[in-house]
Amino acid sequence: MLGATPRELPQRFAFVVIPDFTMIGFTAAVDTLRLANLISGRELYRWHLVSPDGQPVVASNGIPVLVEGGLELAGDVSTIIVCGGVNTHRYYDKPMFAWLRRMARRGADIGALCTGCHVLAEAGLLDGYRCTIHWVNLPAFTERFPEVEVTSRLFEIDRNRFTCAGGTATIDMMLGLIAIQHGHELAGEIAESIIHERIREHDEHQRTSLPARLGVRHPKLLAIIDLMEKNLEEPLERHQLAAIAGLSTRQLERLFRKYVDRSPARYYLELRLHKARMLLLQTNLSVMNVALACGFVSPSHFTKCYRAFFGHTPYRERGVPNAKLKALAGE
Repeated sequence: MLGATPRELPQRFAFVVIPDFTMIGFTAAVDTLRLANLISGRELYRWHLVSPDGQPVVASNGIPVLVEGGLELAGDVSTIIVCGGVNTHRYYDKPMFAWLRRMARRGADIGALCTGCHVLAEAGLLDGYRCTIHWVNLPAFTERFPEVEVTSRLFEIDRNRFTCAGGTATIDMMLGLIAIQHGHELAGEIAESIIHERIREHDEHQRTSLPARLGVRHPKLLAIIDLMEKNLEEPLERHQLAAIAGLSTRQLERLFRKYVDRSPARYYLELRLHKARMLLLQTNLSVMNVALACGFVSPSHFTKCYRAFFGHTPYRERGVPNAKLKALAGE
């Protein structure tokens, strides 16, 4: 079980980087382990950096990163971390999935940073496990892997699987693991050394609160927007929103006009369109299925609304060539 006393020291990690991985999560994880060694005065951890084919990998920020070798170099490590990032949902590598499954059968602890969760799910390593992923990718992930239990927490540790939202949540997850294995005092010293004010718990939410995001604190408005965000696939009617908030529809209209400068219907539509854009960019769902997942009654209505808001069609969002656009329009 992950988090228990390591079988041997140093505990050996393999960081598997794939194209367009996010640098912040990767460096946060490695430097947390490095500082554990430095501050403790012992080599508690050792790590290898590998890629599926042993070749250098370019991160999402455009920086090429050299690796020590391919997956074979990490054949006897005890802990594997897959580093995801941009377009990880499009990454498909059968040999790598098979290698991960072999390592899991050998008893390795396997985790993922940010969208690396997609790789573990594609390999079938999250079936029956709880995981998390960056909030931007959450809708697409749940659509693609409905059988996987996914949360919106900062990080999840479920037996020998561990996942986090990426970014600075990586620090909290690694410090949590270090605290379990080598004590809270060491984890606290590491946090102080990197000026990480507070070690966050795994069940804290990723996103800032609605008041902070919107810059408003009207309780009824916030309650209504929260309802909207939770009901995108089957949108609630205006009178339903008003009734739940204890308002008349006219009061509802005035509230939205005053605080967000748009009608409730317009605000709700924009929420659904933003979710649709994430699904188009992060999944292989058809335009029709994206439309249905975002509460649109037909692809034509969805396309019309999408073009009016973003300036191009859902097909163009995916870079579909002109010739194919015409064929799809006829279809």
